[in-house]
Amino acid sequence: MEKHTVWELKQKQSLSLDAKIQMTRLRLKLWHIKYEGGVYLAFSGGKDSTVLKHILSDLFPDVPSVYCNTGLEYPEIKKFALSQDTVTVITPKMMFKDVINTYGYPVISKEQSSYIDEIRNTKSDKLRDLRLNGRNGSYKLSDKWKFMLNAPFKISDHCCDVMKKAPFKIYEKETGRKGIVGTMTDESILRLNSWLKFGCNAFDSHRPMSRPMSFWTEQDVLHYIVKYNLKIASVYGDIVQDENGKYHTTGCDRTGCMFCMYGIQKDGVPNRFQRMQQTHPRQYQFCLNELGIKDVLEYMNIPYKYF
Repeated sequence: MEKHTVWELKQKQSLSLDAKIQMTRLRLKLWHIKYEGGVYLAFSGGKDSTVLKHILSDLFPDVPSVYCNTGLEYPEIKKFALSQDTVTVITPKMMFKDVINTYGYPVISKEQSSYIDEIRNTKSDKLRDLRLNGRNGSYKLSDKWKFMLNAPFKISDHCCDVMKKAPFKIYEKETGRKGIVGTMTDESILRLNSWLKFGCNAFDSHRPMSRPMSFWTEQDVLHYIVKYNLKIASVYGDIVQDENGKYHTTGCDRTGCMFCMYGIQKDGVPNRFQRMQQTHPRQYQFCLNELGIKDVLEYMNIPYKYF
């Protein structure tokens, strides 16, 4: 049963930045109290976690920041993350190339990749029927992506679990610390559903996690960086305002894993791979040719060459 509503989320998202900062601080204090300081920040080096680190450090400067060096980050992000104070570095047990060879490529979205994998590999006729036909219009592979079932390569949602979640779970088991992450509900349906069920501080989850910026938006993050003159990774470029007062980055607007194809179909022009060709040509050639991403993008009819 959901503890929260979309209406409640919209109300929080409409608040001023200053109000959101205070709400985030309160959630961090409650998290810190609950676990008697036995907490940590999952620090990616991206702009969202940089903002959260700034807020958290003001409250509890001794809370460690933990960076997972997957080998998939933009080099500027890695350099920035490792330049910060009190950063602990962890690593996954598998390389990305081994993950895609073993489990498959991350495409479209985590949910849709999972459905493709299940339809292809499940032994349950009931689950396969659900993923193909759905229930009340949900829980199914989108009709527009059913052609991906015949793709000549593996597809799955396991990459994030192996490359990111597993190393953090090991860290949590070894230290007993509970995590704090800078994710927001606007980023995915899965993150929205998690907030609806648990709220920002998921005390009751099987893996307790604090997401104290869940109700923030991209504009809030950029506004905070400008307001407090925060230094962020150079890959973002500068933050500028348009004639309507909306903030934008002049460089990359997203800096997740460089080779991830989640949401590639929603990218504008140029998309992330077309930009990579211009900004990071060595990584571009490696992912297209050595990792086989060229074949995946061509099968999806996604352009990858800059004009």
